[in-house]
Amino acid sequence: MSTFTTTINDDNIAIISMDVAGEKMNTLRAEFGEQMTTVLDELEANSALKGVVVISGKPDNFIAGADITMLDSCQSRDDVLSISRMGQQMFDRIENMKVPVVAAINGPCLGGGLELAMACHARVCTDDAKTVLGLPEVQLGLLPGSGGTQRLPALVGVAKSLDMMLTGKQLRAKQAKKAGLVDDVVPKTILLEAALKLASKKVKRAKPKLDKVNALLQATSAGRNLMFNQAEKSVLAKTKGHYPAPLKIIDCVRKGLNESRSKGLEVEASHFADLVMTDESKALRQLFFATTEMKKETGSDAQPEKVNKAMVLGGGLMGGGIANVTAIKANIPTRIKDISHDGISQAFKYSYDLLNKKFKRRFITRAELESKMNNLTGTVDYRGVKDVDIVVEAVFEDLKLKHQMVKDVEEHCGEHTIFASNTSSLPIGKIAEHAARPENVIGLHYFSPVDKMPLVEVIAHETTSAQTIATTVAFAKKQGKTPIVVKDGAGFYVNRILGLYVNEAANVLMEGDSIEALDKALVEFGFPVGPVTLLDEVGIDVGSKISPILEAELGDRFKAPAAFDALLNDDRKGKKNRKGFYRYDKKAKGKKLVDESVYKVLGVTPSKETPSKEIAQRCVIQMLNEATRCLEEGIISNVRDGDIGAIFGIGFPPFLAGPFSYIDKLGVTEVVRLLKDYQAQHGDRFAPSELLLEMSENDKTFY
Repeated sequence: MSTFTTTINDDNIAIISMDVAGEKMNTLRAEFGEQMTTVLDELEANSALKGVVVISGKPDNFIAGADITMLDSCQSRDDVLSISRMGQQMFDRIENMKVPVVAAINGPCLGGGLELAMACHARVCTDDAKTVLGLPEVQLGLLPGSGGTQRLPALVGVAKSLDMMLTGKQLRAKQAKKAGLVDDVVPKTILLEAALKLASKKVKRAKPKLDKVNALLQATSAGRNLMFNQAEKSVLAKTKGHYPAPLKIIDCVRKGLNESRSKGLEVEASHFADLVMTDESKALRQLFFATTEMKKETGSDAQPEKVNKAMVLGGGLMGGGIANVTAIKANIPTRIKDISHDGISQAFKYSYDLLNKKFKRRFITRAELESKMNNLTGTVDYRGVKDVDIVVEAVFEDLKLKHQMVKDVEEHCGEHTIFASNTSSLPIGKIAEHAARPENVIGLHYFSPVDKMPLVEVIAHETTSAQTIATTVAFAKKQGKTPIVVKDGAGFYVNRILGLYVNEAANVLMEGDSIEALDKALVEFGFPVGPVTLLDEVGIDVGSKISPILEAELGDRFKAPAAFDALLNDDRKGKKNRKGFYRYDKKAKGKKLVDESVYKVLGVTPSKETPSKEIAQRCVIQMLNEATRCLEEGIISNVRDGDIGAIFGIGFPPFLAGPFSYIDKLGVTEVVRLLKDYQAQHGDRFAPSELLLEMSENDKTFY
């Protein structure tokens, strides 16, 4: 059965409909090449043909890109090269057709899908919210390999095309029209009609819509090279050279514009083949497959119950963020309970400000903004909450207070209501110990800022029901989160591995390395921010509350340097009160300046100059070791969840694919050797886990 169905209407315009059998989304595969060749042969032989429309047979997507498994099945670089060249030749053939070819786009048009659409002579898309256009290959460590690096600049200009390809940015319909990527935007009901009308005319390719500055820069090779050089500097500043794809994208565009389209295509295919074989792309593709697999899981054998109404306890920063992803993203009516009207107002403002940004950028209408805000209501008592299906508690890390919250919810809400605690370190079993319905109590640990961080930990204690787990996992997914189900225990998984990492950074600092050196070392390693910046961002006071809990439950290896108590005695909480390791006063003027007075508070003088690689290795090795202990103890059920949790929860470098993948890359025996060396130098907090020792002895790997 062919993926492509061709019909020719009374006006002699062919309609090619693509529908991959048995799949929700259309994706491009190498085996479709032969089918498409047959279609094009037939059309080119039809002398009466007046035009062609390419449309999807799926109701809500055009083409979501290429099938990534196709790349994983390639045995060699030459296999990849042939796929790229086949795609380029196929799309060249479409572009060179003598009759107008129009792409009719509804829903996602991404990667190879957009490359196909750009090969057409014109594009019309719907104004549907699901319609987005982009080339996100860079997010998989790749570049567009079927002509995308050559056609996108021709349509939208160098600056816009680099912005899209280097970030994976997706444009909505109106943005695509403004950029010149599509020729028309229409309602879904008349998409085919509009495309047929366009295909019946002689289509002229419009020049890119450029402002004066970009037009001037793009007009000469010197101007273009200035743009390329600036783009390279920006890429290296952001990636620290860890990701090869962005620089190769720039090279493809440069070659195409400064030399020729054919040279650009030749370099594109070559670079694409090289990138598919890199460790970085393999890691990012592994991450893609893992998250795709997780979307299908429910966390237990039970089927989830639908959540029709939710409540959030606490209107602070976390509460406001949780209310936002529940009411705005998941579109679930949400009631915010706080002890004061100010707290409720603060939570409302959190969502309003985010929506207002979207409104100002014309992503949403005023009516949509108001409709979303209507999902939020507030109360200072427990009125209007009898029918809530789930309560997410986001109050202070105080066990007695959380016990009271459980009691209040059981008294004022329904017998079926789930109590989900956003605790970051307190064991859920302890929170549930006085509950009348402990089977309804679960942990739901978000990360800050809630609207941006993709991970949540779902923590089941011993008597949490399978139904509660499944419903909570489904609830988190609706909020746009990637949930990992973890076993109950102090710090759970993410904060536990993070705790030792941050503590080790603190030990390095107390030994005399500078704050700048510490942060620089870990950013160069691949983390988005350094550990000291992270402490300032999260709150030094938050870290000080978590650390004793971890130490009490898990032992002396979690003991933070005693001097850190001096920070709180000096009222240093970090960014939240504009007093931490870094300066937040007017003199800083947006620059990242260390508050030099913090050294005196800590009683240390920065005098050491430990190599960056050594600093990073010492901090990261602690995280790796603790991750294996979490696996050993069943805190996480598999290495996949451990890798995803570290990447999405604390920014572990995605190009390393997570702690367990990185251990495999280093070699378990080498990790054990490093830990034993550090143990000899710094003490038993570096003692290798039993799992690592056993694996080293038996020459095992995690994957």
